[in-house]
Amino acid sequence: MTPDLLELAVVVPTFNERANVATLVARLDQALAGRNWEAIFVDDDSPDGTAQAVRELGRIDKRVRVIQRIGRRGLSSACIEGMCATAAPIVAVIDGDMQHDETLLPRMLDALQADEALDVVVGSRFCAGGGTGEWDHDRVAKSALATRLSRRVLKADLGDPMSGFFMIRTEIVRRLVPTLSGIGFKILLDILTAAPKPLNFIEMPYVFRTRTEGESKLDHVVAMEYLIALYDRMFGKVIPVRFAMFSAIGALGAGVHFLVLGVLFLLAGMSFVTATVIATVFAMTFNFFLNNTLTYRERRLKGFKQLLDGWVIFCVVCSVGAIANVGMAAFLHNVQHGDWRLSAMAGIAVAAVWNFVLSSRFTWGRY
Repeated sequence: MTPDLLELAVVVPTFNERANVATLVARLDQALAGRNWEAIFVDDDSPDGTAQAVRELGRIDKRVRVIQRIGRRGLSSACIEGMCATAAPIVAVIDGDMQHDETLLPRMLDALQADEALDVVVGSRFCAGGGTGEWDHDRVAKSALATRLSRRVLKADLGDPMSGFFMIRTEIVRRLVPTLSGIGFKILLDILTAAPKPLNFIEMPYVFRTRTEGESKLDHVVAMEYLIALYDRMFGKVIPVRFAMFSAIGALGAGVHFLVLGVLFLLAGMSFVTATVIATVFAMTFNFFLNNTLTYRERRLKGFKQLLDGWVIFCVVCSVGAIANVGMAAFLHNVQHGDWRLSAMAGIAVAAVWNFVLSSRFTWGRY
C-alpha cells in the first residue's frame, strides 16, 4: 500500500454507546498502529448523545466521523450506510459495545490484502480458538438455534454465520446494496445470501467479551427481526416480508376481535351491535400498535400526537377496507353464484391489499 492511501474503514453502528466511544477509538488506534484507517460511527440518533461524543472526538482526530441518522433505525441498515460512505477499499464492521476483539483487525486486513481471491474475513466465536466468553446456558442455546437456522438459508460451511464482526472488500458491498434487505441485525448473513455466487471467506477465532458499559440491545423484538430477515431471504421474492407481517398481524387481530366480541356479547350480555363495534375498535387498535412495533419498526410512530394521528388514520383506512371486503365478497357471490368461501377469500384479499398499501402511505409514510 502507498503510505498516504486509506486502507481500511471501521464501521461502528451505535445506539446509546456514548460511554464506549473514546475507549473504542483508543483501542483501534493501538490495534491499527501504522495502518491508514478511519472509523465511521453510524448512530441512530441516540438519546444519550453518542453522536455528539463522536463529533467532539472527531475535532481532534480526523480519522473519526459520524453519520447521525434521523428517523431511521436498524443495525443492518446502519452498517450498509456506513460501508457505502467510505473511500477505503476494505471495510470492517465492529460493534460499539467493546465485545468484539479489535486486536484481530490487522490480521484480517493482512489476509485480504495478501489474497485477491479472498472476499470476506469473519471473526468467529465457533471455530478452534474462539469462544462465547461468559454467556449463560440460555444464551448459548438460543445462539446455537439461530446459527442452525442461518446455515439452512446460507448453504455454506460457515461456523459463525451470526457473527457481527467481519471485514469485506468495499466494492462487493456496493455491488450488492440494491439486493440487500437491510432487515434485522445480522448484516453478514444478508450479504452472504444476497451474493449471486458464493463469496470466498475464511474465519478467524476470537473470544466474545462481556459488556462493561451501557445496556444490551438484545430483546424479543430483535429476535423477531432475525426471523423476519430469514423469511425475507427464503420467501421474500414471492410474498414481500412487510406484507406478510401485516397480514399475519391482521389474522391475530381477527382473533382479538372474536375474543372481545365473545366476552362482551356472551358473557357480559351486551347487545351484538354494540359488542361488535367495541370489538372492532379493540382489534384495530391491537393491529395498529403491533404493526407500529414490528412491521414498521424502522419508521415507527412515537409520541402522543404521532400515535394518535396514526391510530385515527389507520382506523379510517381499515374501516374503508372492511367496506371493500364486504362489497367485493357480495359482488362475486351474487354474480358468479359460486362457492361462498371463495367469494369471502377474495374480499379478504382485496381488503388486506387496500389496508396495507394505504397504511404504508398515509399512516407510516408521513414522517
